[in-house]
Amino acid sequence: MNTATKRQLGVQVEAREFKQPFRITGHTFSVADIILVTLREGNVVGQGEACGVYYLNENSGTMRSQVEAVTEAMEQGADRQALLQLLPAGGARNALDCALWDLEAKLTGKSIWELTGIVPRETRTVLTVGIDTPAVMADQAAKLKTDRIKVKLSGDQPLERIRAVRAARPEASLIVDANQGWSFDQLLGLVPHFAELGIAMIEQPLPRGGDEALEGFKSPVPLCADESCLHTGEFEQAARRYDMINIKLDKTGGLTEALRLIEMAEARGIGLMVGNMMGTSLAMAPGYVVAQHCRFVDLDGPCFLKEDREPAMAYDNGLISAPSRALWG
Repeated sequence: MNTATKRQLGVQVEAREFKQPFRITGHTFSVADIILVTLREGNVVGQGEACGVYYLNENSGTMRSQVEAVTEAMEQGADRQALLQLLPAGGARNALDCALWDLEAKLTGKSIWELTGIVPRETRTVLTVGIDTPAVMADQAAKLKTDRIKVKLSGDQPLERIRAVRAARPEASLIVDANQGWSFDQLLGLVPHFAELGIAMIEQPLPRGGDEALEGFKSPVPLCADESCLHTGEFEQAARRYDMINIKLDKTGGLTEALRLIEMAEARGIGLMVGNMMGTSLAMAPGYVVAQHCRFVDLDGPCFLKEDREPAMAYDNGLISAPSRALWG
């Protein structure tokens, strides 16, 4: 590679505040801990963003260190396939992988849709209600101007909370995320009631590494793996235990691995959802590509932040605009 086209890698850390604390099982978020990766060739810059996987102890410091460790290889021209070997799945690889996709799109003059062969369509995200008292959660759900709502639950008062939300929004499509917060006995007791309430899906009811009991269990409400399926290496086990898989780019380590996971799931008839680990529109943009294959879409991360990245994707009561090429891809 000659000097004029030598690639330069940059990485910086950002802390973007939430509008208000957001509570899930075992964790409360108040700041999005972000890394921003840039790859420059001449006057062309590709960028990618990640928040990392908090339950694997990733943070901006650990991700930045991983990116810095592969700087030489990246600046010498490592591509997306080489990156799969350079770093494990996780936030650092995600930010680099997405920056490579963006850089290729800009260098070739092709959109992400041309590069992937995926046709974009109207895309709606769920809007999320965090854990609070049943009354507060019902009030929050009532105020959401969308018919697609995701409800965070824990092992404490799950039925009371979801009943309150359903009473407030009898017409809405509701999905539930327990974030590993239940036991198998709790699931057995809850799932008939959730079926009666018309809940469309239950996400990650049992702990990662503690969901063996789901093999052979036929739930009346579809079950979706989140923490129990990070990447393609965990697909076969998850496919025996769950009806669906939630793909998150911070888990897969980028769009490249996510597209491989989509192919495996579709070949086996496993349903798909796309989620996020929070972040700005730059993190949601490649997730929007994954969303074109998914029954459920959860890309509302920027809605929790006081300030999004410009040029931001537009959110209109759950309807998401496609990312502009000035943002990514």
